[in-house]
Amino acid sequence: MTDPVVRTASGQVRGEVVTAGVTRFRGIPYAAAPEGALRFTEAAPAPAWDGVRDAREAGPQAPQRHRRIPGLDLSPIVGTVGRTGGEYLTVDVWTPDPGANGLPVLVFVHGGAFVGGTGSAPVYDGTAFARGGAILVTVQYRLGVDGFLPLEGGGTNLGLRDQLAALRWVRENIAAFGGDPGNVTLFGESAGAVSVACLLGSPLSQGLFQRAIVQSGHPDLVRGRSEAERLAKAIAAGLGVASSAEAFRELSTEQLLDAQDAVLQPGGAPEMRGDDGHDRSHGISPFLPMVGDDVLPVHPSEAIRDGAGARVDLVVGTCLEEMMLYFAPTGMLDALTAEQAVAMLSASHPDAANVLERYGLHGDRPAGAVLVEALTDLVFRDSARALAENHRGRTFRYEFEWRSPALGACHGLELPFVFDSLSTATSLVGDNPPADLARELNSAWTRFAATGSPGWPEYDGEDTTFRAGAAG
Repeated sequence: MTDPVVRTASGQVRGEVVTAGVTRFRGIPYAAAPEGALRFTEAAPAPAWDGVRDAREAGPQAPQRHRRIPGLDLSPIVGTVGRTGGEYLTVDVWTPDPGANGLPVLVFVHGGAFVGGTGSAPVYDGTAFARGGAILVTVQYRLGVDGFLPLEGGGTNLGLRDQLAALRWVRENIAAFGGDPGNVTLFGESAGAVSVACLLGSPLSQGLFQRAIVQSGHPDLVRGRSEAERLAKAIAAGLGVASSAEAFRELSTEQLLDAQDAVLQPGGAPEMRGDDGHDRSHGISPFLPMVGDDVLPVHPSEAIRDGAGARVDLVVGTCLEEMMLYFAPTGMLDALTAEQAVAMLSASHPDAANVLERYGLHGDRPAGAVLVEALTDLVFRDSARALAENHRGRTFRYEFEWRSPALGACHGLELPFVFDSLSTATSLVGDNPPADLARELNSAWTRFAATGSPGWPEYDGEDTTFRAGAAG
């Protein structure tokens, strides 16, 4: 069978038929390489090319160093060290038929604490979506220092601006792959979900997507300008340069990654708590979107509460035991003492002892289990629930409750189910995960993209929350 060729606004691309009814295109530039004078600036249009560009292999990853959790292989969802190079602002596209018309489109934003990950990781295979009659687009965007550090003379929220540029590329080009540019569902997990929630509240996203799915994220994981600039100054001081785009452009990618690694080490970042004494990321990452520019002129939670995104249908949810990802593989779940639990939470919360007492510290349960429950609520569930309550449009809520043998219902566990790609993630789901649950969730996401309803009632309190994989 001849490999299909599609014409985009920048030129022709050659994909490949990966299985019956599924065609894939990889590494298609949606913007120019952010190098040289274009580094630390808003994404410029992708330059045109002559002839047919080969789009059968994954493109380069955004600059990053892979963070590891001892005892756990996360490569299915964060990828491995792959191709490097400056031309990494790309998309991958899966389509059931490039010659079709009006197919629903899902655009996925990967997670990785805003410092890692790739849209080409194995779990994010779009085959199941394409077989279900939808197009999947996965997006690469700038991370860490390049994407979320405000530098004097440079752009702000560049990672979010990249995602907006990718959405504009979809609007202009997806019809050539068989898609409907007026029926786009933006979805993401973890940092990707935070991004989606932020864009839901951004005035720059209007009309770029009609539906949104927020998996284990919310619009409260943002920083004020003072905390973000404090981080920029600390990194610049460590490098011995001014905290300006001009100075940072003179440094190599490896130098910037070294500096980024330094602030990602325990105790390496400057004080990241806001005026209320909270670090919204609870130490997971110092790099977060920043409030106070044209992307996020007001806090996105406030914007959503005031009606931003009201015309966008929304699905929002969390995993039952999000923080097990960080505690179970390392052994901390069983080893942590009550005093250590309080000390760990005190680094990001001004009233740690009282919070943990309300969750039952010094009771019958191990301190590690108490801290996991508290942090799951503080980092993820409480604000996800608030997003569902504050959104003025159609809203659906879920809780992913299926427990893997080693990790429980941890952060990211729903991903191989949503993509119906269980075989790529045995390190997370074990040897015998429920294939019917994967088919159910993938169908629900596809149905939502096509119709605006995932198949369960609109959110109206906890009794209308869909419990995915609930026992019994």
